[in-house]
Amino acid sequence: MSQALGICLRLLENTRSSDSVRNTAAATFRQAVALIFDRVVFAESLPAGKFVFGGQLSRTNSVTGDVNRGINLSDSLGHESISGRPPVMRETLTETGKLGLRLLEDLTSLAAGGSAIWLCVNILQRTFALDILEFILSNYVAVFRTLLPYEQALRRQICSLLMTSLRTNAELEGETGEPSFRRLVLRSVAHIIRLYSSSLITECEVFLSMLLKVTFLDLPLWHRILVLEILRGFCVEARTLRILFQNFDMHPKNTNVVEGMVKALARVVSNVQAQESSEESLAAVAGMFSSKAKGIEWSLDNDASNAAVLVASEAHAITLAVEGLLGVVFTVATLTDEAIDVGELESPRCDNDPPVKWSGKTAVLCISMVDSLWLTILDALSLILSRSQGEAIVLEILKGYQAFTQACGILRAVEPLNSFLASLCKFTINFPVETEKRSALPSPVSKRSELSVDQRDSIVLTPKNVQALRTLFNIAHRLHNVLGPSWVLVLETLAALDRAIHSPHATTQEVSTPVPKFTRELSTQSSDFNILSSLNSQLFESSALMHISAVKSLLSALCQLSHQCMTSSSLGPTTSQKIGSISFSVERMISILVNNAHRVEPFWDQVISHFLELADNSNTHLKNMALDALDQCISAVLGSDRFQDYKLSKSLESSQEMEVNLDKLRSLECSVISPLKVLYFSTQSVDVRVGSLKILLHVLERYGEKLHYSWPNILEMLRYVADVSEKDLVTLGFQNLRVIMNDGLSALPTDCLQVCVDVTGAYSAQKTELNISLTAVGLLWTMTDFIAKGLLNGPFEEKEAGVGSTVKQIDSKKMEDQTRISNNVRDQASVDGVDFEKLLFSVFSLLQNLGADERPEVRNSAVRTLFQTLGTHGQKLSKSMWEDCLWNYVFPTLDRASHMAATSSKDEWQGKELGTRGGKAVHMLIHHSRNTAQKQWDETLVLVLGGIARILRLFFPFFTSLSNFWSGWESLLQFVENSILNGSKEVALAAINCLQTTVNSHSSKGHMPMPYLISVIDVYELVLRKPSSYRGNAADKVMQEILHGLGELYVQAQGLFNDVAYTQLIAIIDLAVKQAMLTNDNFEMEFGNVPPVLRTILEILPLLRPTEHISSMWPVLLREFLQYLPRQDSYLQNEDDSQVNYDAPNGATPISPNKIAVSPGSGSTAAITAIPSYIFAEKLVPVLVDLFLRAPTVEKYIIYPEIIQSLGRCMTTRRDNPDSALWRLAVEAFNHVLIDYVTKLINGGPDSTISKPVRTRIWKEIADVYEIFLVGYCGRALPSNSLSAVVLEADESLEMSILNILGDTILKLPVDTPLDILQRLVSTLDRCASRTCSLPVETVELMPPHCSRFSLTCLQKLFSLCSYSNEVNWNMTRSEVSKISITVLMTRCEYILSRFLTDENGLGDCPLPKARLDEIIYVLQELAHLVIHPDAAPILPLHPLLRTGLAEEKEKHDNRPHLFVLLPSLCELVTSRELRIRELVQVLLRLVTKELSLEKLSLASEKSTSR
Repeated sequence: MSQALGICLRLLENTRSSDSVRNTAAATFRQAVALIFDRVVFAESLPAGKFVFGGQLSRTNSVTGDVNRGINLSDSLGHESISGRPPVMRETLTETGKLGLRLLEDLTSLAAGGSAIWLCVNILQRTFALDILEFILSNYVAVFRTLLPYEQALRRQICSLLMTSLRTNAELEGETGEPSFRRLVLRSVAHIIRLYSSSLITECEVFLSMLLKVTFLDLPLWHRILVLEILRGFCVEARTLRILFQNFDMHPKNTNVVEGMVKALARVVSNVQAQESSEESLAAVAGMFSSKAKGIEWSLDNDASNAAVLVASEAHAITLAVEGLLGVVFTVATLTDEAIDVGELESPRCDNDPPVKWSGKTAVLCISMVDSLWLTILDALSLILSRSQGEAIVLEILKGYQAFTQACGILRAVEPLNSFLASLCKFTINFPVETEKRSALPSPVSKRSELSVDQRDSIVLTPKNVQALRTLFNIAHRLHNVLGPSWVLVLETLAALDRAIHSPHATTQEVSTPVPKFTRELSTQSSDFNILSSLNSQLFESSALMHISAVKSLLSALCQLSHQCMTSSSLGPTTSQKIGSISFSVERMISILVNNAHRVEPFWDQVISHFLELADNSNTHLKNMALDALDQCISAVLGSDRFQDYKLSKSLESSQEMEVNLDKLRSLECSVISPLKVLYFSTQSVDVRVGSLKILLHVLERYGEKLHYSWPNILEMLRYVADVSEKDLVTLGFQNLRVIMNDGLSALPTDCLQVCVDVTGAYSAQKTELNISLTAVGLLWTMTDFIAKGLLNGPFEEKEAGVGSTVKQIDSKKMEDQTRISNNVRDQASVDGVDFEKLLFSVFSLLQNLGADERPEVRNSAVRTLFQTLGTHGQKLSKSMWEDCLWNYVFPTLDRASHMAATSSKDEWQGKELGTRGGKAVHMLIHHSRNTAQKQWDETLVLVLGGIARILRLFFPFFTSLSNFWSGWESLLQFVENSILNGSKEVALAAINCLQTTVNSHSSKGHMPMPYLISVIDVYELVLRKPSSYRGNAADKVMQEILHGLGELYVQAQGLFNDVAYTQLIAIIDLAVKQAMLTNDNFEMEFGNVPPVLRTILEILPLLRPTEHISSMWPVLLREFLQYLPRQDSYLQNEDDSQVNYDAPNGATPISPNKIAVSPGSGSTAAITAIPSYIFAEKLVPVLVDLFLRAPTVEKYIIYPEIIQSLGRCMTTRRDNPDSALWRLAVEAFNHVLIDYVTKLINGGPDSTISKPVRTRIWKEIADVYEIFLVGYCGRALPSNSLSAVVLEADESLEMSILNILGDTILKLPVDTPLDILQRLVSTLDRCASRTCSLPVETVELMPPHCSRFSLTCLQKLFSLCSYSNEVNWNMTRSEVSKISITVLMTRCEYILSRFLTDENGLGDCPLPKARLDEIIYVLQELAHLVIHPDAAPILPLHPLLRTGLAEEKEKHDNRPHLFVLLPSLCELVTSRELRIRELVQVLLRLVTKELSLEKLSLASEKSTSR
């Protein structure tokens, strides 16, 4: 074996050997050495396996990764080295072991420059030998740890060799001065220190001292770099560093080698300040870290200059030093975590108090390492962090900060913790201006600067600042349970961050890119600031996971931060920052409280005390901030699950458990609400009091239904507010009360309901704000609604009672049943211990007292509410309760209002003074209806009456069953009577409405007893007979209301009226008409319209139709009003100057035509010399006719003649008052009545119940009207200059309509018209037709055209009545009319023909008037067309022979025997000068020839002549 190995070595050293031979020999030798030591391990039964420490560890992307990897790779070494106990050594060796030992000794000798005895080699490259030794030391650790000979060789030979090689005090020459040799030496030393330091304490101490000495010496940079790499390797290996610290630093007799290493590395870092190229070096360091983070090797360019190489080398050294320091930091953090894992340290998440002193081995080690190293590490890291800008190096250093700070927190190392936090905070935010502030906590380094810059200055957050802030957040999240007093440092920084986030001038530093400024700003806001803001919020939101003690510490720190800003001077350039810090503290305290609402009790007093103190500050902004914070905190607690459905939990838990929970809940609720009361009563500041009330308002609005135990305090506070003089306070207090009344009554404890009623009454009575009083009165109504629910669900309501809704009428019997049931249970206990009856009466008492308030608006509102509540909930009141209400509240309220209205001042008020103008005060105008105290009380009285009307409308049937209600009713009637006669118009109307509402509501359903109904009518009659205290429009309005009431009363109570009652009703209406006519005697003349009272009578008249059971009252009704139509008899001049006497139907003496008397009734007449106005009659005629047409048949026939006669009198007013509409309306009404009469006769025939004399009387009256009106008032030239052409045309059309009805309806239809009446009617037509021909020619020329047209139309009607055209409906009446008409017509035609010839001859050459020509032409034409009925021919005055001939030709259809009668006159007209006349006569003569059958003879003679 030795020979073979020797051959390899000789080939390696032979200068003649080629490179390939040399390489092969070296590899063979290395492999042989490995095989030999493998055999040694096997032969000596040592643990198999090799370690990776044979070469330099490959580096990861970060120092943290290097530390973790070092831990993983060292686990296989077992716990022997870690524990520090020396292994069991063996002194004897096997042959193989001896062989390996000889090989090891020869290699050591060769490495020292000597010869190898066993290998028989005199010289070998030391580097190669040292490399083999390094390989053996790193891969066969068990050999040296177990076999004593090997361990001694290591200690005596190898260590001596390495110590000699490490010396740097002499000039290094030859191979030992080469970097490769030095590297191998250092690596070998590193392996010995790393792997064998536990057994080679002294040697390792020497080695480490020598290595540290190198860092101080002025050696080549590469040499120092090699040493720094070794030191870095120790630092990043947690196991190695732990063993070294345990064996040396913790051993009092040994050197503090780890501390020395850290100081050496720190010195390298600190030397950068003295270098001229420090900036370039730091930039290179940043580049190296960046490259490492990316996983690539950092390298220089090939053509780099010497200066660049130097800078790179210096940067490499600094990088190694920084990485070494970070390795120490991460090692400490790793060991701390290991101590937590083995239970020696408690996790920061644990809720246990830390011990006074840690006792675990690893824990003690960690504490010792922190105590000895933290200051050096902090100085170095803070220096490099302050000088570095690269992202990778900053992140790596901040990771170190975080790891070490967290370790300090876990170890409860307060001073290192605070120092690292203070140092970290310095790198968080850059402000242009900073003032140093002394820290309250001891720290060997300068504390972070207090930020004192005006918000207007620009704030720039660099990437380093952002990363530092993130690191700070990570530390705070990790250590929130152990920070304790250190929170102050964190919070000061977070407060500054908060101000920066909310500053409009804050930005983050961006990399210089061609991105628009606006885009960069948006990117900044949406990235860094948003993330930091979110982290800031999350930190405090996570307080829900903290221990209670930690939360208290955090809150204490926030309070301390706020106090510091509050107690410092409020003036100066930092005021806004101080307020910002206070705002930050307050907001974070709120956030903590919100997130800890589930366990708020330990923190509540601490937070609220600070808020109360802040609210007492003189600064308005701080006050508002505190109030808002208090609001949010209270809302958060009340909105938490703690207050959800406690009633449900009540039912689910056991009794004892329930009591405990309720006690806790009661305590919590009271503690949450009590600060509001304390805040209100502890200050005189109106703003603070307003704020407390606003908070209470928010609480009630959101969480009022969850409150239960704090209501007494709340109501007490609100009651106190009601009496203050500040309007704002009263307003807010009342808003709170509104929320309670509207939404929170169901949540109120039963014992608080009465207090709530009293508080509401206090707000109603307060004088500070009127609107509040009004709304408070409305809240009392809300209270009654709530109380009524208790009544409904309580002992006062049974299902059998059948109580209906308030909007329905209440059945009296059911009401009595309910009352009986209610009285039977009145002695039972109240529902849930609440006496709802007492509560209800307390509300009524308040409303009654408010009804006497001096403010009209308040008392009116109270009155309305009192009666509205009674009306709404009256069906739930028992009989005794209603008696109490009526006699104690309703009628007393009416009496008091009446008394006040009668005794109040009538002096006019002046409105509120608005200012001055011209030195005089200007007052607000007050409406005349309410400008005195009396008028205001009248308004209240009106409301009282309206309220009484409401409850009477709803409960009158039930009231009639109450004892003594009749006496109350009589007093009410007496009051109504007095109000109408002596009160104001408004009161009188309200009094009337009160009665009317009651009567109208119950009469139609039969709930109004007759005595009550008669009493109402008696009151109205009495009022109308007595003079009232007012005149003019007011009196009219009251009278109108009474009349409307009477009409509605009759409509609703028709079934209750008999003949006596109806007669009394009509008498009252008649009395009203008479009074109206006497009072308004000149009203029509002055204003040209119907007085209001009469207009009202016209409105109600259609309502007074008698019902079927009193149908005999129809004539009474109609006659009563017919008397108000014109009652006049006229003597009319006809064409023959004869007089027609218009007799009254009752045989009364006719009234002289030159006197016109208007009778308003009661037999009195008034002579009016001027033309009378018939406006009332105009309005009355259509109403009466409509009523008449609706009357039953029997009653209608009784009154028919009087109706016709009255209409005729109205029609005759045309001559005296042609402009009036009365005669026109009468004509239309007459036509209507006549058509109705004729139609019924045709359709049904004469009614057998109607006697013939009655029908004859009717026809006589009809004939009289036709005769008088057609002859005397139609077709006349009446004196009127005011009628327009349109009106004249309408009047003419009206005349034609009455002619048409006469000629086409009455005289043609089959009705039972007496013969003498038919003769009169035909005669009337003839007299009207004679107008044109009877007048002298000179007069005809002056006559208006419509007169001749009327005369001609009458003539047409005569021709129509005589004409026969084979009608199918020819009847007896038609036949009689035809006989009468043909005689009259022939006479008229003969007169017209003879008169024409006479006038024509008399005029000579002068033409006749057009009217006369038209008339004769029409007559001649119609005679040619006229065909008469054969039955009418015998009536004609003809020669007997002609009669005989006509009788023989009776069956002819075109009989014209009437031409024989006129033949002489026609023959005379042949000589007329008018061609048209002669032609028409010629036609008629031919017709006569034809009628005589003479035309045949004439034809025959003509034929013979032609032959």
